[in-house]
Amino acid sequence: MSFQWPQMLWLLLAAPALAGGYVWILRRKKKSAIRYSNLGLVREGLGPGPGIRRHVPPALFLAGFTAIILAIARPSAVIPLLSNQQTVILAIDVSLSMRANDVEPNRISAAQAAAKTFLEELPSTVRVGIVSFAGTASVVQPPTRTREDLLAAIDRLEMQRNTATGSGLLVSLATLLPDAGIDVESLTLGKVSLRQNPAALDPGRKAEKKEFTPVPPGTYASGAIVLLSDGRRTMGPDPIEAATMAASRGVKVYTVGFGTAEGGAVDFGGWSIYMKLDEETLKQVAEITRAEYFHAGTAADLKKVYQQLTTRLEIEKRDTELSALLTAVGASFILAAAVLSLLWFRN
Repeated sequence: MSFQWPQMLWLLLAAPALAGGYVWILRRKKKSAIRYSNLGLVREGLGPGPGIRRHVPPALFLAGFTAIILAIARPSAVIPLLSNQQTVILAIDVSLSMRANDVEPNRISAAQAAAKTFLEELPSTVRVGIVSFAGTASVVQPPTRTREDLLAAIDRLEMQRNTATGSGLLVSLATLLPDAGIDVESLTLGKVSLRQNPAALDPGRKAEKKEFTPVPPGTYASGAIVLLSDGRRTMGPDPIEAATMAASRGVKVYTVGFGTAEGGAVDFGGWSIYMKLDEETLKQVAEITRAEYFHAGTAADLKKVYQQLTTRLEIEKRDTELSALLTAVGASFILAAAVLSLLWFRN
């Protein structure tokens, strides 16, 4: 626990002073009562109420006073947030290379089945969004907790030409961080260089006169991106540079390489072309963002990968101020002290 106004903690010295004053009053009251010879008057002077009960209201008052002083110092502590703060973006490659048959029945069909299994493994409170990418990238399903909508979005994925892995990453990042002001159009069309102008992630900074401040990679714990692809980019922004921009926001990008090293055949208008898995790019994306890369050579392997990913999504921990909570506790103690004093001693 830390305090924003630690100098106010000096007021806590008043707590032992109050306790000492209470003890002094009790002793003085006892001495004055002993001067009387009548035992009834002595009992009256010692105060009403049996045993230790007469000390309960003062103790509650002292505890409430201490809690309010702590609240004045504005304490804060790192508190884990509920899992419903999490958002996962599934970025699924729908390029024609995902039709390769080195995974039965083919890569994209097995990927769809594994993505559905992933949804089943996730807690129902986690929001999930789905992004598909080929020559372009688009949001197939905005983040939602409704699993039926997500399953329907996976079923309606359509294959397209080319592979723009970098575009898929940027659209996923913009979907995960909708308030970051990511200019996806400029970045994906090449109007802005990712390498020369990483601050393009926050184009509104000029109007607000704010500079974009990067955060350490892997520190964003409210969500993550899961990228499933064969890793072979043919157009669009460089996925390594896109991963660097995600890392500057602290977002982890878990990558899943789907296929075998030998590759599989894809039919292009009567021609059969072999597509091999490009692991190197996917490994670099995961490493840059402080996430992990998984190789899924078969549909069964991919299902295991997704099951592992559910255990790696962290619950967010945030530094939260506790002043309001301590104030409420302190006020409750003081109120309880007053009520008990009236009920037991009529004063």
